[in-house]
Amino acid sequence: MSVDSDALRQAACRSPILLVGPDKVTRDTLYAICPSTMPPPTWAGTLADADACLARTLPSLVMTGLEMPDGSGFDVLDGWAHRRDLDVVMCTARPQWESAVQALRRGARDYLVLPEDRDRAGEWMVRASEPVPGRDRVRATAGKTWSYTDRTDSTDHPTALGRMLGKSDAMRRVFDALARVAPTDAAVLLTGESGTGKELAARAVHDLSERRDRPFLAVNCGAIAPNLVESEVFGHDRGSFTGAERRHQGLFERADGGTLFLDEVAEMPLASQVNLLRVLETGRLTRLGGTQEIAVDVRIVAATNVRPDEAMQAGKLRPDLYHRLNVFPVTLPPLRERGSDIALLAQAMLDEAGDRDGVRMHFTPRALAALSQHDWPGNVRELRNFVQRVRILTATPEIDTLPPPILAEIAAFPVRDQLTHIALDAPLAELDRQVILGALAQCGGVKARAARQLGISLKTLYARLAQLRTTT
Repeated sequence: MSVDSDALRQAACRSPILLVGPDKVTRDTLYAICPSTMPPPTWAGTLADADACLARTLPSLVMTGLEMPDGSGFDVLDGWAHRRDLDVVMCTARPQWESAVQALRRGARDYLVLPEDRDRAGEWMVRASEPVPGRDRVRATAGKTWSYTDRTDSTDHPTALGRMLGKSDAMRRVFDALARVAPTDAAVLLTGESGTGKELAARAVHDLSERRDRPFLAVNCGAIAPNLVESEVFGHDRGSFTGAERRHQGLFERADGGTLFLDEVAEMPLASQVNLLRVLETGRLTRLGGTQEIAVDVRIVAATNVRPDEAMQAGKLRPDLYHRLNVFPVTLPPLRERGSDIALLAQAMLDEAGDRDGVRMHFTPRALAALSQHDWPGNVRELRNFVQRVRILTATPEIDTLPPPILAEIAAFPVRDQLTHIALDAPLAELDRQVILGALAQCGGVKARAARQLGISLKTLYARLAQLRTTT
């Protein structure tokens, strides 16, 4: 089927689908796939045409090619992939693994190779025509709200990996590490404080791998009763224990061909760790109470919020299992070390909530600066809970005042735009205070960076800050 470009440019202003610059073969394939019950997709051959189309139409699905006269599909992803009212999918007839990884890293919802992935392309088109709660209300105010890229400098776009968002150096390193290991079958060990997003990281590894169309299962090893771990993870046969009236497939069997995320793996009973090690080494398991060996093909991503060396020293984590899991270690940074990501995430969470209920809100620069001074010991999880709470408590679209408990902590360490001017005749304690606050201001509130600048350990800096709280 040949497609008339001028006709396509004029057609389907009401279409929920916008095609941006795919090659002719891919474009013809997509038009052939589009269900007859839907209006034909709108086509834009260049980035400029796409911007014009987006200004007059509000599609819910953008299907972009790799190359176009004035840019590339990656420019489309950088500009639009973070909008909550759009799904952006990359389509090509000439696949490259590197471009697939890069596309997914930059926020593409899928990477389609046509004509092989016709069915998946059709599913995306059908989904685009289905109503999504809150999306129409979001579109009604789309011209009045910020998108993520609108809120950042054009040379400093936030990057994303799956549902993880960040533009700090620390998170860019995490994204790069996850994108490098994802295409392999290597075991990944995620470490970091509670609430830093370890499950999202595990999910991103799965979604970037060739296993992405197979199951992804997650289990918190510390949340299962010790006497049920064997049954839940490895399965059991009928009659293997009192109450086992039927055969039960464990997580390994249910995740066959896909990825199993073992959160808080150091909380797994030592006896179960022995069985886990055997499955990882042989690729075979025996259900509880059974005799038959079952072959399984599962990629393992494990996580712990305690230092592995401390867990081994305490006898909670077997060294042989640790070495089997620690093929590719990735440490997720705490939120307090992510600098401007705090403001980025806070507003993103507001936008996400607004997409659900149509109530659009935003933080003022003053509020975002105050948020960036808080330690967030609960990390991203604490920030999300705070954003939810402040939405409930704020009656206006603009959030400028923070709840008193957080204000009280922030008040001891006011935001400084410049280094504090030090008066040499001040008392020693005041000099100490000015130097510390000046370093924090210069480092954007990132305490790890301020500690390095001051030539002290992070632990010492926290001790000094605690002293300041008691004297101010």
